[in-house]
Amino acid sequence: MDDNGFDVIVIGGGAAGLSGALTLARARRSVLVLDAGEPRNAPAAGVHGFLTRDGIAPAELVERGAEEVIRYGGTMLRARATSARRVGEGFVVGTEDGREFAARRLLVTTGLVDELPDVPGLRERWGRDVLHCPYCHGWEVRDQPLGVLATGPQAVHQALLLRQWSPRVTLFRHTAPDPGDEQRERLAARDIAVVDGQVTALEVTDDELTGVRLASGRVLPLRALAVLPRMVARAGVVTDLGLASVEHPRGVGSQLESDVSGRTPVEGVWVAGNAADVAATVVTAAAGGVTAAAAINADLVEEDTRRAVARRRDRLTPFSAAAEARVAELVLGARRHGITPSAPTRPSPLL
Repeated sequence: MDDNGFDVIVIGGGAAGLSGALTLARARRSVLVLDAGEPRNAPAAGVHGFLTRDGIAPAELVERGAEEVIRYGGTMLRARATSARRVGEGFVVGTEDGREFAARRLLVTTGLVDELPDVPGLRERWGRDVLHCPYCHGWEVRDQPLGVLATGPQAVHQALLLRQWSPRVTLFRHTAPDPGDEQRERLAARDIAVVDGQVTALEVTDDELTGVRLASGRVLPLRALAVLPRMVARAGVVTDLGLASVEHPRGVGSQLESDVSGRTPVEGVWVAGNAADVAATVVTAAAGGVTAAAAINADLVEEDTRRAVARRRDRLTPFSAAAEARVAELVLGARRHGITPSAPTRPSPLL
């Protein structure tokens, strides 16, 4: 840590933010993690596909991660970051409760917001039996009657993908356009039924999804419903820095612009996790945090080295400002401040 506060402030304490903070702390960087305590995957029963941690509860994963960051000297703070501005060569981040913290670099891991279709009861079941990622939840609903709520062009792909987990898949057209003859043939070849009409409600019994109700009043039984929401990176905290959002290559949402290391066009700012890739799973987000942290540390090493070289040159250059100040101190002593001694002093041995 230098006079600017922390080396790095991490905004967001999920898998990406904690992995980045852990990597930076182990690199002996001073790190502050600001987290509002609202993870996207909080409703889910477990995190899946994360090697050695398969099935772990999201809250437990975050708790263990925070403990590891603290073990290596990092600082965790439960606070919502609301602003970020550049001050000199670094940044100042403000929180909802009025505090401010300074850093040389920023790692933004704020995650995303799921914009769900306007179907009554859908959000209440989100992350439980209303799902979006078969790799995250498909095993748990395997061989059950599953539905896909079509909201855009990716619905057919989602239905074909979900067919890997169950032979009983139904595509509900809902508000999406007709898939067309070619796509219908592909669906039929995999025994995926296509149901026209808008879904108006979910049927829930004993706190479990049992079906969907169409506008016609018809109810079709289901165990789980897959929905592909529009996913939008949380970017409000970095808006004043000029960090732009771009569309995801598959058109499923918008994310913060960055390169493969997470570096953004805004000097000194990196992003990772769902803020950088709205389609990233938990383990992918964690990997992104490590990648960004390594890039940040390398950038800081370069800056530290440039400063060290400048200091060394000042010491070694005969007529540098630092050298002149040192000579004046040795030759003139207290008189360099304009103080006139009351009695003669001995000449300096260097004169």
